[in-house]
Amino acid sequence: MSTYPLLSLAIWVPIVAGVSVLATGNDRNAPLARMLALIGAIAGFLVTIPLWTGFDLNNGGMQFVELQTWIPRFNINYHLGTDGISMLFVVLNSFITVIVVAAGWEVIQERVAQYFAAFLIMSGLMNGIFTAMDGVLFYVFFEASLIPLYLIIGGWGGPNRVYAAFKFFLYTLFGSLLFLLALMYLFIQSGGSFSILEWHKLPIGLGPQIWLFLAFLVAFAVKVPMFPVHTWLPDAHVEAPTGGSIVLAAIGLKLGAYGFLRFSLPIAPDASHELAGLVIALSLIAVVYIGFVALIQSDMKKLVAYSSIAHMGFVTLGFFLFSPMGIEGALVQMISHGFVSGAMFFCIGVMYDRVHSRQIADYGGVVNTMPKFAALFMLFSMANAGLPATSGFVGEFMVILGAVKLNFWVALLAATSMILGAAYTLWMYKRVIFGDIANDHVRELTDVNGREFLVLAVLAICTLWMGIYPQPFTEVMHSSVNDLLRHVAISKIQ
Repeated sequence: MSTYPLLSLAIWVPIVAGVSVLATGNDRNAPLARMLALIGAIAGFLVTIPLWTGFDLNNGGMQFVELQTWIPRFNINYHLGTDGISMLFVVLNSFITVIVVAAGWEVIQERVAQYFAAFLIMSGLMNGIFTAMDGVLFYVFFEASLIPLYLIIGGWGGPNRVYAAFKFFLYTLFGSLLFLLALMYLFIQSGGSFSILEWHKLPIGLGPQIWLFLAFLVAFAVKVPMFPVHTWLPDAHVEAPTGGSIVLAAIGLKLGAYGFLRFSLPIAPDASHELAGLVIALSLIAVVYIGFVALIQSDMKKLVAYSSIAHMGFVTLGFFLFSPMGIEGALVQMISHGFVSGAMFFCIGVMYDRVHSRQIADYGGVVNTMPKFAALFMLFSMANAGLPATSGFVGEFMVILGAVKLNFWVALLAATSMILGAAYTLWMYKRVIFGDIANDHVRELTDVNGREFLVLAVLAICTLWMGIYPQPFTEVMHSSVNDLLRHVAISKIQ
């Protein structure tokens, strides 16, 4: 295990790079801002690789731990650590930041430095969320990460960007206030400690656990988002620039799901068992109902946004099956969704940059003018529908297997996601890509350039790698997931 402060580097390298990009000033220095942003994003990704290569697969506890006193009067510490549940998300987040910088390389022409700086700073803050082991530190990162994304949507978004940005901010802020109250309660119950690991060991009665669980549920359900607090997501996706949609789908939605595993299950294990039926019901509604909602969308971005809600329903379902197969399948689904949804939004952005429309009806016959793009877009569409040998299949299949052991009908309803996913994704693909050339805009399209092809090719490799050989991802999770389930099971017995 490395003695270097790798987790601090994962947090602060992109933040320092973002501040450096911001210091380049106005758009006269845009080429320098772009180059600094790319260097900073790549450096931020490279410092996370030793987390994976140096990870001890047999250790389910925290690794690469850093502990420094921050505010001694209130016993608040700069406490970082990562386990098999969180480590892959640090790597994924830093990887997606490189993709986002490449995606906006030519597209963003105004306030270039501010745009790239926002993504880099947000990348560091999100790594802080995945590694914070102190409650206050977690909350600071959790709230601060809202600000860059709010600015990205409001500053570089579509015509209704201000409305979408405010809606996103208000929804998530409301949930965070309940989360803060829960943290205060845990601080008092623990005798003045903000250590998340100590909170996991607190002997809390079922009644207080239920209230804690409900506070966590509201906070994290908004972030996921779960039905019925999902309505901010389609608006945010539609109005956000392509890079904003990629990060929101690939990483932003994972923050809420991660919160369930770090707070809800280990701190309120008995309440998690008591209220599992509620979460499973909401998850199934997201899988089935939102799947039908996606079918009727005319805007490509909105369709993929609704599909994200359905896919994240699989994640929350897997968590509350209380089985290794369910939780590991949910974690695999989260990582796969990062690759596939990011690629889908990038593909839509490629077409939007040329035609300036996201309406399905404005396309048709794109394969005739963009054959390379059409082939790559088909791969990601198939992965979004859960085709075997793609990453989209592995996680969903594992969750369904876990659900079968719990209840056949739960598994059957969950499995409808694969049918609905194929229906709305492939129907969209057929109308946009196949057929005769529909109009002059499509006739004048040019195929992907070198930069766009490189981004899509890298995402395609990740999608196929995870679909064909998922073991490097699943073996990391094993010990930590088993430790979590052991803790939840023991608490229930007691």
